[in-house]
Amino acid sequence: MLFFAEMWERFSFYGMRALLVFYLTKHWLFSDEVAAGIYATYGSLVYLAPVIGGLVADRLLGFRKAVAFGALLLVLGHAGMAFEGTPAYLSGVEVVRDERALSVLYLSLALIIVGVGFLKPSISSIVGDLYDGPEDPRRDGGFTLFYMGINIGAMTASLVCGYLGENYGWKYSFGLAGIGMLVGLVTFIRGRDRLEGAGEPPSAEALARKLGGVLRLEHFIYVCAAGAVGLAWLLVQERALVGNLLALTGGAAVAGVVWFSLTGCSREERDRMLLVLLLTATSVLFWALFEQAGSSLNLFADRVVDRNVLGFEVAASQLQSLNPAFIILLAPMFAALWGRLAAARLEPGTPAKFALALLQVGLGFVVLVLGVDQAGDDGKVALIWLAIAYFLHTTGELCLSPVGLSMVTKLSVPRVVGLMMGIWFFASSAAHYVAGWIAAMASVDGGAAASSADSLAVYSDTFLLVAWVGVGAGLVLLLFSRPLKRLMHSQEK
Repeated sequence: MLFFAEMWERFSFYGMRALLVFYLTKHWLFSDEVAAGIYATYGSLVYLAPVIGGLVADRLLGFRKAVAFGALLLVLGHAGMAFEGTPAYLSGVEVVRDERALSVLYLSLALIIVGVGFLKPSISSIVGDLYDGPEDPRRDGGFTLFYMGINIGAMTASLVCGYLGENYGWKYSFGLAGIGMLVGLVTFIRGRDRLEGAGEPPSAEALARKLGGVLRLEHFIYVCAAGAVGLAWLLVQERALVGNLLALTGGAAVAGVVWFSLTGCSREERDRMLLVLLLTATSVLFWALFEQAGSSLNLFADRVVDRNVLGFEVAASQLQSLNPAFIILLAPMFAALWGRLAAARLEPGTPAKFALALLQVGLGFVVLVLGVDQAGDDGKVALIWLAIAYFLHTTGELCLSPVGLSMVTKLSVPRVVGLMMGIWFFASSAAHYVAGWIAAMASVDGGAAASSADSLAVYSDTFLLVAWVGVGAGLVLLLFSRPLKRLMHSQEK
């Protein structure tokens, strides 16, 4: 039931991921650099919001209520995205845009951001609550299967929303994502009895208490969330402010966890908490490279990849389905593999899995550089090179993302697991911001009007640089994986 509800949230998210950069460049006529900046800011805020949302759910609202409220905000956000206004057009050398519709776009993004902030950390935390303690051997496999299930929504969104958006109109794809999220919300509400008490508020009495004799604490939280939507509306338009907010929030969160680990934990708890922080920091690099899929790799696929398959032209946005399709295919294999290796006492530790993830995402960009070198006379790169790159990125993701979710619930001190889950998603927020820098490096002057030779040169130089960074970081982490594993203190055999 949980992965079905999350499946529709992923349908919503991946529908946006597949289309947003094209919506910004084709409908609103933003340049590559500006579109990449807006996409990166949106993605960064989507993963920053769970730091606060996870804490509120953990301490006050409870995970179940947070999921339901977050889903409602997502439905409203996608309803707003369906209002596209008048397409932008050139008047001389200036671009004329429908400012009212553009404001609705920013408001819709803000609603989605805050909605994800409540939903995302909470539903993963509920999954962790269903298992019998941190050493339950089913946890990594269970999270991997959960991860596979939600990618059904991701794959479907890329195929269906991509097709509707680029062939019939953006409003149809965004509207469909909202309908899907509404189905997910209804599914979650109707199936809450299956949770058997998991995710309930820590104190129902405190949540019902009236503040100043006027407003219940629960309702006060919802009012504050409305204020957060207004703040997100402002921030999504101001990338520099987001950078400062990330630095301030990240520094405060890390300092707080370090202080808590040193002063409020036993030696074993301290080591585990600090290891979670360290590996979460390494995940920033992985996601910064991986999330090029929604920006630079999307534009790369649209402009220089031969997308003709058996006589049919595949929309560039539909190629986003490769990653979730590979996850659906490979996740059961990885779940079984970890179980078999654990039984044989050969399973790599969590630090080694993170190192393998970095190596594979770096190798994916190596493959793209080779593909650019083999481009045809028409300046087009064969689709197989992009498919192989996405395959390597996916195998890297399966070594890191479900394992990371399990790591947070397994190694974190129970009373702050919601906060630590929020920090895990904060790493993705920082990664999206860094990914915006990388995508800006890969922006092509003239956009779609640039020559194939100029575009290929820019993509080759950028992809080669990030390939070296990913592979190098993976090798360093692999070298230190054994001593890092000792910090887990028998949480992995």
